[in-house]
Amino acid sequence: LMMPITLLFGLVHSSKTGVQQQADEARRLHAQSETGTETLRHGCTAALAFGTVASLCGRHAARRKTRLALRASKADAPQSSAGRRDCISGTVAALAPALALRSTPSDAIAEELVEVYFGCGCFWHVQHEFVQAEKRHLARSDSELTSLVGYAGGLGGARDNKVCYHNALGASDYGSLGHAEVVRMLVPPSKFLPMAEEYVKLFDRNGSRPDQFGDRGLEYRNLVGLPGGSSSPLMPQLEEASQRYGNKLEFQAGKGSDGDVRALVYVMDTKKYPFFVGEPYHQFHDGFNIGEDYPDTYNNLTQKYVKEGKVRDSGCPNGMFGLGIAGL
Repeated sequence: LMMPITLLFGLVHSSKTGVQQQADEARRLHAQSETGTETLRHGCTAALAFGTVASLCGRHAARRKTRLALRASKADAPQSSAGRRDCISGTVAALAPALALRSTPSDAIAEELVEVYFGCGCFWHVQHEFVQAEKRHLARSDSELTSLVGYAGGLGGARDNKVCYHNALGASDYGSLGHAEVVRMLVPPSKFLPMAEEYVKLFDRNGSRPDQFGDRGLEYRNLVGLPGGSSSPLMPQLEEASQRYGNKLEFQAGKGSDGDVRALVYVMDTKKYPFFVGEPYHQFHDGFNIGEDYPDTYNNLTQKYVKEGKVRDSGCPNGMFGLGIAGL
């Protein structure tokens, strides 16, 4: 009789001990779950700032684990752990873009582009050189180019809201308005130096431009347009570019409608002396020298830019005699 009674008390004691251990284990898991919930909550703060609700899954997983622990279901325990891991992995994946944005250094943020222009004789050849420079230094595609030919630097501004190439009617003639032929582009300030170097390389060792002894007059003078003119923060880079290639040019603040002087570059304020885009038939034109023919892929950019609205007809006569070919 004594043995069954002893055995009965042992079983009762063992059962109580097991229940107590399960309860202790449940409380321990609950405490860990609350800690995990708080950790996930802090980890998701950045994500919530970006409009995500990924932090909810952390609390959901913790509560699910607590409920399963209280049921003391050993079979379900691995599912709980896996479910939480999956939820955490999903949350981390959702947070990754937001955290990457928060850790992006300030110098990696895209710079605001500035408008500049360069004049150096006939603008056909100059445009081609700067189109190649945009591709080389700025990694731009044919759809992203900003180098366009036009007119700038004159005191006359626009007449009848337009500036035109030489034409038989004399309508808004750029020469009579004091403008020179230029190529305008948009560049990040940090990339201005290599673009300025491309400009300086257009001149020979004596400071003569390619068509120095062909095209002459104020329409073909050398000039550079910068925000703020000679006081621009970009001016030191322009001077550095010249020094790197033989220091063959002199720079002088332009006063508008300036004369044509060899090896002298007038620096214009783009706000005071704005750029006026040239006629479509002048854009992406072959060079001025005999045999200076560019590929059709280059010439065809005119139609592309007209179609996209990047180049518009200003209402000017179509060349000297209305042909729209080589300025005629």
